[in-house]
Amino acid sequence: MTEIVGFACKWCAYRAIDLAGRLKLKYPESIKIIRVPCSGRVDAETVMKAFRLGFDGVFIAGCPENECHYISGNSIAKRRVKLLKKLLHSLNIEPARLEFVEISSTDAVKFADFAAEFHRRIEGLTRR
Repeated sequence: MTEIVGFACKWCAYRAIDLAGRLKLKYPESIKIIRVPCSGRVDAETVMKAFRLGFDGVFIAGCPENECHYISGNSIAKRRVKLLKKLLHSLNIEPARLEFVEISSTDAVKFADFAAEFHRRIEGLTRR
């Protein structure tokens, strides 16, 4: 079974995920959400540990551009994911297993759509 972990900023992405739940929008059960103070606080070691623990996919969900409560946390997370994708490639792990997504606090539908698409992507990679 596919296992995915998502680190969600408490200010925007986590609120959208919570709203998705209240609206009864469905997203794959394979996705486990961890609320974080800011997407920029999810460091490389945490992401790599998730893969070591056996998660098939990892995503970091942060605030949209120019809406970060800590000014640049989402930009830091986005750059970190870009660098980590290169590291994953050098380790023969598909970079597509890691993603950064911007989600505003009211965009529950965007989260549900992203979650479904990311789950399908990871499932496709896992079957190989």
